Amino acid sequence: MNIVVFDLETQNLFADVGGRNNIGALKVSCGVTWSSVRNDFTVYWEKDVLALVAELKSASRVIGFNVKGFDYEVLRPYAPNERLQFLPTLDIMDDLFHTLSFRVSLDAVARATLGDTKSASGLQAVEWWRAGELEKLVEYCKVDVDVTHRIYDFGCENGFVHYMTRLGSKQKVKVNWKC
Repeated sequence: MNIVVFDLETQNLFADVGGRNNIGALKVSCGVTWSSVRNDFTVYWEKDVLALVAELKSASRVIGFNVKGFDYEVLRPYAPNERLQFLPTLDIMDDLFHTLSFRVSLDAVARATLGDTKSASGLQAVEWWRAGELEKLVEYCKVDVDVTHRIYDFGCENGFVHYMTRLGSKQKVKVNWKC
């Protein structure tokens, strides 16, 4: 079984493309996967998107955070004939939303579950892309993939994860991720 944990960053912000209804116009700057078969990361640039899509399609399961509502939509213009929404995917944010009835951030889950935080923000990632600071961009994306992977592992092993509320309290939520 090959579990692939996935995240991507974009070249543009919503303000640059006319809002959230134009996700496909954001364009990929870089994507990172971690594969359980390789036990390592792979970095993909915009020119490599079809190879990224091929890796996602070859996965037994894709794990991500908001991949159904964001990452797959960013990839859609690059692979319009692929039906990424039908890949065997665990979207951790989507799964938690169905349980909680509200969205939680990756950082809120990481801080409460792992005692760890994201290293930057999507806004900072776009700034690094525009400044040509590609090593910082890749490292940020790798950290997000690593944090997502560790949250997934924690949930698999314990049957729950935690999240921080907006008021700063730590809450527990049961998960059944069929690991």
